[in-house]
Amino acid sequence: MTMFYMQSTEEKSQETVAMLQEGEEEELPDELENDCSGDDNDGSDCCSMNTDCALDTPEEALSVEEPMSTEVEDDRVERPALVQSLFPLMQPTVYFSTANERVELLPLEQRRLLKWRMSTVTPNVVKHCIARSHFKTTKKNHDWLGCWGHHMKSPCFKTIREYQKLNHFPGSFQIGRKDRLWRNLSKMQARFGKREFNFFPRSFVLPQDIKLLRKAWEEGGGRQKWIIKPPASARGIGIQVIHKWSQMPRKRPLLVQKYIHKPYLISGNKFDLRIYVYVTSYDPLRVYIFNDGLVRFASCKYSSSMKSLGNKFMHLTNYSVNKKNSEYQSNSDDKACQGHKWALKALWQYLGSRGVNTNLIWEKIKDIVIKTIIASESHVNTLVKTHVRSAYSCHELFGFDIMLDEKLKPWVLEVNISPSLHSNTALDVAIKGQMVRDVLNLAGFLLPQREEVQAASSSTSSSTSSLCGGSRERCKPELSTDEKVKRAFYLSQRFADQDFFASVLDVLTPDDVRVLAESEDELCRRGEFQRIFPSPTSARYLRFFEHPRYLNILLNQWEHRHWHNRTKGIDLLKNLCQKGVHLGNLSDTVHHWSSKSYSGHVRTDLNSNPTTKLELTRSCVLVTQSVPSPAGVGAEASDREVQSVASSLPDASVLDSASSSPSPSPSPSPSPTPTTPSISPPSTPSPSPSRCLPRDYLPPADYL
Repeated sequence: MTMFYMQSTEEKSQETVAMLQEGEEEELPDELENDCSGDDNDGSDCCSMNTDCALDTPEEALSVEEPMSTEVEDDRVERPALVQSLFPLMQPTVYFSTANERVELLPLEQRRLLKWRMSTVTPNVVKHCIARSHFKTTKKNHDWLGCWGHHMKSPCFKTIREYQKLNHFPGSFQIGRKDRLWRNLSKMQARFGKREFNFFPRSFVLPQDIKLLRKAWEEGGGRQKWIIKPPASARGIGIQVIHKWSQMPRKRPLLVQKYIHKPYLISGNKFDLRIYVYVTSYDPLRVYIFNDGLVRFASCKYSSSMKSLGNKFMHLTNYSVNKKNSEYQSNSDDKACQGHKWALKALWQYLGSRGVNTNLIWEKIKDIVIKTIIASESHVNTLVKTHVRSAYSCHELFGFDIMLDEKLKPWVLEVNISPSLHSNTALDVAIKGQMVRDVLNLAGFLLPQREEVQAASSSTSSSTSSLCGGSRERCKPELSTDEKVKRAFYLSQRFADQDFFASVLDVLTPDDVRVLAESEDELCRRGEFQRIFPSPTSARYLRFFEHPRYLNILLNQWEHRHWHNRTKGIDLLKNLCQKGVHLGNLSDTVHHWSSKSYSGHVRTDLNSNPTTKLELTRSCVLVTQSVPSPAGVGAEASDREVQSVASSLPDASVLDSASSSPSPSPSPSPSPTPTTPSISPPSTPSPSPSRCLPRDYLPPADYL
């Protein structure tokens, strides 16, 4: 087969990345491919989820090259190789350019660190983008910085080193598999009601739900339509629309959904939307949505007749299905409303010209996206904390398939964890090329210290400490006792309002500053993405989380306070970073949360004596700060800094006197199910009105 190569300038010829035809790239390292892409008992096999790219055929691998400038290459605008942080003492990130830009060369010592691991599913649009930033491919296991590849079994994420990034999170199959998606959304609907979670068709997972389906079938009468889908396939494979019980397959797992039989039509054709969603972190949760996307039309005019149900060109919108129709019309113009594939922005213009409120539709889609991501958040966070050395190592692009019904209500059909990035037309290149470039910039690739890579190459299982020597911003320091107590306090509140949670910003600890600075830096690299969580209005979604997360509270309060004047917030963080607060350099107690007063009540400074037990008056927060353990005792000793949190819940009069804020309303979110650390019996407290922790709150370590 033909091989495609992307050539740099003469000075960059040594930096050339081979552009192979899709499906012929190098393999992942043994840990990431051979051992990790097979069946997983948690369902996270890369081939058992909605992945547009896993089954591509040779003809689809022929991608259209990204348009290059017609000017002489040296006349293109040169961009710096690194994007400097907004804040002092924060690392810069690697810059990824458009096709009409060229990236300056880094010094040779740094350039040698630009290594990329190719996978059998790495699309050309990604290869082109990394080539412009002078990445070279590598076959070694330890020296690559980035990989765009298969999903893996969760335990195999342990093989990813702290300075490496893979384009998946463990557990994302919880929305990537059709059956898991509907199970998770159904649980959310049962908990919060249809008013909040009524954006997916009624669904049944067979064979478990066969009796429930039969009952619903009989209650619905004889004119209803159902669509059946294999739970772990993509590209329209195995999908059928049926209307008779006798048509129902019996011997294989299926997802059966009520068919949206009255879709919104354009020129008589059914269509769906491919919306690109990017998650950079799950704790704190940061979700972005791309401002453009694809509109994919069925290639036959729609009919509600039962006789037409077997016509896939009429009822399915997948490109891989409709391209086989002789009547399929391609479209290469991202601004034109023609053919069977449009740009999302072209659709908004088309609908807007007909008086449709497209902003309202877009807001509803963003609402669906946030709630769907939250539906799997707890599971993903558990696996990340269990199997990933550093949260830096994971990021993920999702492809949401959305359909509009005749009333323009958006419905989520499925979520793809490896959305197709093949660029078959200039339209694909215009949208996917820009999107991939923005994804890689948002990801924030950091150059490791040379010693980190060398240490990794000398040991097959290098420790966290050996890999974090020069990257304080990436490998976050251990939380101090003061930070743990602050987190436990805000996570324990059953009665809280906006005024109370706003106080989380009154005293910013080192880790607070680091996370906020990282978030602001990331936002500045967003390109054509829009951040939808956190946002100025996203605090309403906090109640949907199975477990409260301190960093979500922090970032949502930051957005609420500074969205209208980001410069003020950024200037504050610049000042703190200049002092090295985010690195733990504290010259005074101004950033010790426990030494400051709240509602006029002074707390004891927990950092004044590292060997004594301390109490926060009425709340009886018992904190044992351990004397440093002898070498070899074990890392688990550091987890005993907060040995116990126990108290008697104060009455309303104490709460009222402790705060001047209005009486809060009960939060609908239940308290997290705690783990059971050892309990120190509280001493008899004086009835002083200070911050109070409920008697049964024991903060699990992974929530902190």
